[in-house]
Parts: sequence; C-alpha cells; structure tokens
Amino acid sequence: MNHTFDATGIALDWTDLADDQCPDGPLRTGVARLASTTVGEVGVWEHPVGTSTDVEQDEVFVVLSGSGRVELPDGSTLTLRPGTVGVLAAGTPTTWIIDEPLRKVWLTASADSS
Repeated sequence: MNHTFDATGIALDWTDLADDQCPDGPLRTGVARLASTTVGEVGVWEHPVGTSTDVEQDEVFVVLSGSGRVELPDGSTLTLRPGTVGVLAAGTPTTWIIDEPLRKVWLTASADSS
C-alpha cells in the first residue's frame, strides 16, 4: 500500500472536545487518519486558537503550521512552530496553548508493534 497525502490541505473530521478538556470554553479539533499498519498509525490533527488538556500516548509529531506551546507537569514547555518535531510519552498530562491554529502530522505505535 503506497500513498501520498497533502497534509496541509486534507479535509479533517471535526469533533467537540470534552468540557473537562477545555478550561477556557468549548473547542473542536480536527483529525484525519491517513494510514494504519502493523507498525503504527499516522494522521493529521488540527487545534484552533485556545487551550485544551490531554493525557498523551506515545507519539512523534511534526508541526506543519501554526504556533503555540505544550506545558508539561514538570514545568517544562515545548514550543510549537512550523518544523517543530515533538516526542510525547504515554501517560503524560499536557496542556496545549495554541496562539495560531496548529496543524501537525502525528505517528503513534500500534499496540501490537512492541
């Protein structure tokens, strides 16, 4: 299965985040799952301007557009801008503070790839 995708322009499915994930009011995020293999899953995700919280799974991502930051429980901050490559560990609580609508490509490992 060989494919290419335009990750900057692909249409996303938008859903409301749970109220407890949106400290400053309602937010919708968009996602497009692009591929799933025995190794992992890859997709595109977009977050509008605003703040949300999450508990992460193991993930590697590349920011395509937008800006913001991810605050981590140890007080450190990941700065997000086009070209940023981020690595998040499973179980990490995060706060996403987005200043410009942020779009990223993400890769997660499959549960059966370990």
